[in-house]
Amino acid sequence: MDKGLALPQDCRDFLHSLRMRSKYAFFLAFVVVVFVFIEKENKIISRVSDKLKQIPQVLTVANSTDPALVLAENASLLSLSELDSAFSQLQSRLRNLSLQLGMEPITKAEGEEEEKPPQPRVAWPRRHVLLMATTRTGSSFVGEFFNQQGNIFYLFEPLWHVERTVTFEPGGANAAGSALVYRDVLKQLFLCDLYVLEHFINPLPEHHLTPFMFRRGSSRSLCEDPVCTPFVKKVFEKYHCKERRCGPLNVTLAAEACRRKEHMALKAVRIRQLEFLQPLAEDPRLDLRIIQLVRDPRAVLASRMVAFAGKYETWKKWLAEGQDRLREEEVQRLRGNCESIRLSAELGLRQPTWLQGRYMLVRYEDVARWPLQKAREMYRFAGIPLTPQVEDWIQKNTQAARDSNGIYSTQKNSSEQFEKWRFSMPFKLAQVVQAACGPAMRLFGYKLVQDATSLTNRSISLLEERGTFWVT
Repeated sequence: MDKGLALPQDCRDFLHSLRMRSKYAFFLAFVVVVFVFIEKENKIISRVSDKLKQIPQVLTVANSTDPALVLAENASLLSLSELDSAFSQLQSRLRNLSLQLGMEPITKAEGEEEEKPPQPRVAWPRRHVLLMATTRTGSSFVGEFFNQQGNIFYLFEPLWHVERTVTFEPGGANAAGSALVYRDVLKQLFLCDLYVLEHFINPLPEHHLTPFMFRRGSSRSLCEDPVCTPFVKKVFEKYHCKERRCGPLNVTLAAEACRRKEHMALKAVRIRQLEFLQPLAEDPRLDLRIIQLVRDPRAVLASRMVAFAGKYETWKKWLAEGQDRLREEEVQRLRGNCESIRLSAELGLRQPTWLQGRYMLVRYEDVARWPLQKAREMYRFAGIPLTPQVEDWIQKNTQAARDSNGIYSTQKNSSEQFEKWRFSMPFKLAQVVQAACGPAMRLFGYKLVQDATSLTNRSISLLEERGTFWVT
């Protein structure tokens, strides 16, 4: 029996051809649909990419935003809704970051409530303050005005190490050479390159550690965390911190602390010629303020004869034996010191272009009588706000019932201390000082006395009032 009628060969060929055409048609339609979908996705990605390019790259890095935010783990593109959500999240994060940085916020999303930007913090320019003085002029006391302020990195006599390492004969080219060395070291210190001191510290620091930093305890910045590292037993530190025990000074940590502080200040009694500081005043990396501290030369000599007794044996012998004349080289040394101070002050008061707004002359006697007022004047000159912390220190340390023991003490009944020398100095010693330092004394307003009675008479003032003439 037949299973069915057999189709003619022509019909079979036609049906086979129709099936093949249908397959090709479906395949072509699928390709077109895929192409259209890809084109649509590419346009979406292009628009989002353009928006992302408008976002500053630095903010993207600061916010740790990974470009993979818009990609799936298998590198295939996310859906449009997920992509839009990711972009909205990124936009919100960047807007918050811009507000934190004090920048204009990115355009907020529609309907979003406007946020109030935080109050911008007042930024004071970084100042570099040099307290320029000579020994026994009260510079340790005045230096505390800056040491007690928390946002100032203060160094006490860092050039001491240079003087101990490099030997210069006084006068002439050697004096100029020492001034240049001091100046170059000073510049590096103001730039917080404390490593420069390592070449002059003896013995040389190892791995940037030293227990021999001169008068470390007179700089609070070197005794605070994190510079104050744990105490190390059996390590002798000649100049240790006063209020806590610290390990050897880590110069790297000290340099980092210097950079973190808002301002830098140091005192130096080894800078004598103001003109050598011109490159520092003109250095664009520095904003230098020079405070030259002076004191009555008679008081300075009286103090030095006590503090440095061994260096003044000739003077003491002259006083004890009643000789008529002091050795000429001793008088010349005194005259030279006074003249270098006078010449620097005259240059500062002339206010050359490079010193305009950068120089201030202060008498120690005025600081002793009006410490808080003079501290405010110095801070105003430096362009640094004075904190209550400094004011409290001044109040506590200038009204002591009696002066603290020690030639380097900074705790004084300052209103009484500054004239004590008058009642112990022989008149003939005062005469020698007046003859050698007369021009400097007249410039600074120190009166010369003609007899012993005038020297010891409390009712006779040895000061001419100068007022604001000293702030230039």
